[in-house]
Amino acid sequence: MSDITARAAPRHPRGGLYFEDFVVGERIAHRLTRTVTQMDNMLFSNMTLNPQPLHIDAHFCATETEWGQPLMNSLFTLGLMIGISVNDTTVGTTIANLGMTDVRFPAPLFEGDTVRCTTDVADKRESRSRPDAGIVEFIHRAYKQDGALVAECRRQAFMRKRPQA
Repeated sequence: MSDITARAAPRHPRGGLYFEDFVVGERIAHRLTRTVTQMDNMLFSNMTLNPQPLHIDAHFCATETEWGQPLMNSLFTLGLMIGISVNDTTVGTTIANLGMTDVRFPAPLFEGDTVRCTTDVADKRESRSRPDAGIVEFIHRAYKQDGALVAECRRQAFMRKRPQA
């Protein structure tokens, strides 16, 4: 496990790591955690025009589902997981997200659960077309308070290299 606060090279002024700073095989345990709420679920589902009662209808969930309560919207969970990682890794240094693959939600997340996340640096390579950039592949994982894995994905990010002095 890495202590990301003890890096020798300076970070981007906003706090992000540059392409060169990522070490393949490194695991970053993110400091931020977040307890998810009914309001998170309602707002996200409504903003994305998702009328699925599995997320927004407590009576439906209590009477017609195996869960007995609304599930957190999985795309909210995905966004939260990646969002939690940004402050420790890529704020100010991402040029673009290139893709997300192998997205899984192996256990349910409910309102009142607290999410913590880790990021593994799975791979990296220099850009073939841009000498000032590289591609880093991350594996993000989100866990709830009991340690259950609730989300996982691989993300490919186009990252800035450290500016030349």
